[in-house]
Amino acid sequence: MDIHYKINQPVSSHQFIALLKASTLAERRPVHDEGCMRGMVNNSNLMATAWDGERLVGIARSMTDFHYACYLSDLAVDLAWQGRGIGRQLLEMTRQKCGPYCKLILVAAPAADSYYRDLGFDNNPRCWTLPPERPLG
Repeated sequence: MDIHYKINQPVSSHQFIALLKASTLAERRPVHDEGCMRGMVNNSNLMATAWDGERLVGIARSMTDFHYACYLSDLAVDLAWQGRGIGRQLLEMTRQKCGPYCKLILVAAPAADSYYRDLGFDNNPRCWTLPPERPLG
């Protein structure tokens, strides 16, 4: 395994979709909407990626102010490459690009709870979401 890590390397929507499908995140992302997926990668302002040659095998895709908060929107590693520390490395690279007071914030899939807990994340029950189809009350 010769994985190369990069920061803000351009990622096509097709590469991103293929990785999400290979990582199980596709079931919770609009992979059927190529325009949305293109917007997701093109408008992220911090992406740490892992590559096996030309193949994208991992991504930590974030929106951040680089000082106070970094919202980690996606952490995906191809199932065939999981268990090798790639996700941990992508998280560490993300942290290194943010300032010393910047916290990582994410919404985890239920199956990933133990992964984030084992890495030292705190569970915060105060997350709220507003689906796009629901008007403000």
